[in-house]
This record gives sequence, C-alpha cells and structure tokens, in this order.
Amino acid sequence: MSVNTFIPFSEQDKLRASEVDLVLFLQCRGEQLKRAGRDYKLIYTDGSGTHDSITVSGSRWFDHKNQRGGGPIKFLREHYGLSYQEAMLELLGGNFTPEYKCENKKISDEKIKKEFVLPEANSDMRRVFAYLTKHRHIAPDVISFFAHEHKIFEDKEHHNAVFVGTDENGKPCQAHKRSTLTFGDSFRQTVEGSDTRYSFSHFGGSDELFVFEAPIDMLSFITLYKNNWQEHNYIAMNGVYESAVLKALETHKNISEIYLCTDNDVGGIDAVYRLRDVLNENGYTKIGRAAPKNKDWNEDLKALYGITPVPAVPHIRRETYLSLADNLQYKSVPLNRLVQTISAAEDYLSAAEISLSASADLISKVENIAAAEMFETLKNGLKTKYRSYADKGKINSKISEFNKLKNSVNYMLRKNAFSESEIKDISKVLFDCADCALRCHTEQLLAEENREELSEEISPEIKM
Repeated sequence: MSVNTFIPFSEQDKLRASEVDLVLFLQCRGEQLKRAGRDYKLIYTDGSGTHDSITVSGSRWFDHKNQRGGGPIKFLREHYGLSYQEAMLELLGGNFTPEYKCENKKISDEKIKKEFVLPEANSDMRRVFAYLTKHRHIAPDVISFFAHEHKIFEDKEHHNAVFVGTDENGKPCQAHKRSTLTFGDSFRQTVEGSDTRYSFSHFGGSDELFVFEAPIDMLSFITLYKNNWQEHNYIAMNGVYESAVLKALETHKNISEIYLCTDNDVGGIDAVYRLRDVLNENGYTKIGRAAPKNKDWNEDLKALYGITPVPAVPHIRRETYLSLADNLQYKSVPLNRLVQTISAAEDYLSAAEISLSASADLISKVENIAAAEMFETLKNGLKTKYRSYADKGKINSKISEFNKLKNSVNYMLRKNAFSESEIKDISKVLFDCADCALRCHTEQLLAEENREELSEEISPEIKM
C-alpha cells in the first residue's frame, strides 16, 4: 500500500498510536536518550548544533526551547518530517512489533506526581557562596540578600546550590538545583513537584521586569548593574518557560515594561521572538531586548575579571533567511503562466522572488500602488513575520509544503475573473509560497555549509 494512499484508521488505531511509549520507541530507533530524573532528554543535532531541550516521558514529549509538545504522532510529523499517514503506519507497526518490545528495555509508565518538598538545607552555604563568588564572580552582597530571603541555600546531601521560587505569599513552590563543581558536566535539576508558574525572582515595585533564562544569569546581571537594583523586578525562567513570567505579570499589575534578557545564542534569540509573541497575545506591547555582549550575562561578568568569555553564538538560520529576503528583487511575471514560471525557477530563491513579485502585482491592482513599491512592502513583511523558533522540520517537509502552496495557487488561478477578496486570497498564498521557498533555500544553504565543514574535518592530512 502506498504511504500516500488515504487509510481510514479506526478510533482504536488512533488510540493505540497515541499511547505508544515514546521513550521505548526512540530507543528502538537508536536515538540518544539521557536520563533526567524520571524523564529523559533527547539528544539531537540540527543545523545549529547539538541540543537537549526535548524531554520525553511515556507517550508525551515537550520541547522546552520552543515551548511546544504533544504525543507520538505529532513528534514523528515535526521531528522526522513524516506525513500523518506515514507517522500512523510507523507507530502501528512498520519495523516494530505491535507490542513495541525492545530487548532489555523496561521503562516504567508511573505518572504519580510527587508533593513538592525543598531539599534539606546544609548547616552553612560555604561551598555555594564560594562557587558563586569565586567561580561565577557574583557580588557577595547580592548573594547574601537572596540567602537572607531564603531563596538561595546549599543542600545537605550533595552541596548543590538551590534557587527557590516563591508564590505571592512568600511560600516556596519551586526549586532548581545546580551543582557547585567547577569541572565536568554541570548537574542541573528542577525539584520534583515544583510548580513551574513560580521561579527564582525578586520584585522591587518598579514598572519594569527583567527576564532571564537562569538564576546565575539574573544574579550576574544584577552584579553588573547594581545601582538601585532592589527597586526593580527580575525573574529567571529556568530555561525558556513563559508560565512563570505570565504568572508574575498577573500578580504584579504595576509592571508595564518587559526586557527579555535571554542568552545571546540560538536558543536565547529564538526565545526572544517566541516570548514576545506570547506576551503580545496577552496584551503586553512594551517589550525590549537586553542582550549580553557574549554568550550570556555571566560570561560578560567574567570578562571584567580578565577571563576569556564564551562568545555569542550567531543565529545562522535566522540571519541567512533575513539576508536572502533583504536581497530579493522585483521582476515582472506573466500571470497566465505563473505556476509554470515558479516551477521552472532555477532554485528556491528564484521561486521566492517570482512568487513575491506575483503577489505584489496582484495586490497592487487592489490597493492602487505601484507593484515595485508593494514588492518592497511585502519583502519587509517577510522579514517581520519570520519566526525562526517555528522554522523547524526537515527539508523534505518544507519542500512538500511549498509544492502544496504552489498547487493551491494553480487551483485558484483557474478562473478567468476574480473578485477583490479572491485577489487578496491569491496574493496571500503567493506570499506564503515566497516565505516557504526562502525557508527551503535557507535549509539547503545550511546543509551545504554543514557538508563542507564535515568534509574539512574528515579530510586526511596531506604531507609534502
């Protein structure tokens, strides 16, 4: 049976597919999974590097970097670029037995939520204090302030630094542990039972809120900009969770300006645009960006002490897309052979140019604006609307999306005459077609760069 053939899956089939144990499924596929408490982290690589932002538990997954998740079907569609039919067939059989047995792999599906309990505190916090001041260079008086607030302490068992999040009444509801070791892999874990609507923070009463990814980023920023710092508001998300930020805004109605202070790397840059969209949807419009010069605020702080900082990491995918969009040029396109012209384009960049030019031609007739001028407006629209945090998936799924949009244009152009609303609809699909073509071209360029880098890495040394 062809995978593209429609298959009327029964409700029982859909239920079975939705309940597949993703941990076991991914292990059977040879994916790299790392235990993180009772969950697992999926270690994966894309065009921007290696990541561990996806946690998997039973049949559910969640991408903390992009703040989305779901079940097995959605996972296969988003991360493997499969169609709905392909994902269902893979989950219901494919190369696996219906029971999804994997030798020597027994994963508990226990879903009992533990009550939140703070780790037992050590009698002093000498190790934590030394780690934060000597290794992280955070101001001692800043650490002491939060220690007196019972928001930083040292746990008794492993001497980890514990950062506590409290509710509106000062009751601890969340805690994040971080090892104080200065070598090897750094241990980080959110205490079980934590309410992620609360996190490590300080509210001083001003109308500004500074948002950070982690407690150490927040403490580093305060150390760098100590002037009247207690009057302002700060919150660390322990990643890029927006739930704690939204809860803080709900509780502190006086806050009207928000500064996103996430890391200066791919995840941090994506978080800025995603959080900005989330905040806009919730009615907040005064949103600024405060970016560290280096990878994060602690690296900026270290640089002041003569330590070579970890540099900022450019968002290659975003920069590539925006550069390509910025250099698009208007060209006149015959409407009666539009789809054939797009299909005959030498590459996806040319297809984007043709699609956007056609979109400008159509909408200019309705808006009574010169097509070349409308083209510039639409070009700026591409740059403004591009969301790198949502630009995921494999090249094949993007090409498939482009072909569907192109076919939609072909179908819509079959009429001889069009109403004003129909012209706008066609123009919109062509705009989407241009966006998708640009994303395809971007993906191809990134893949080519990765191939060249890999080729350089494995090339044998030539000795003369």
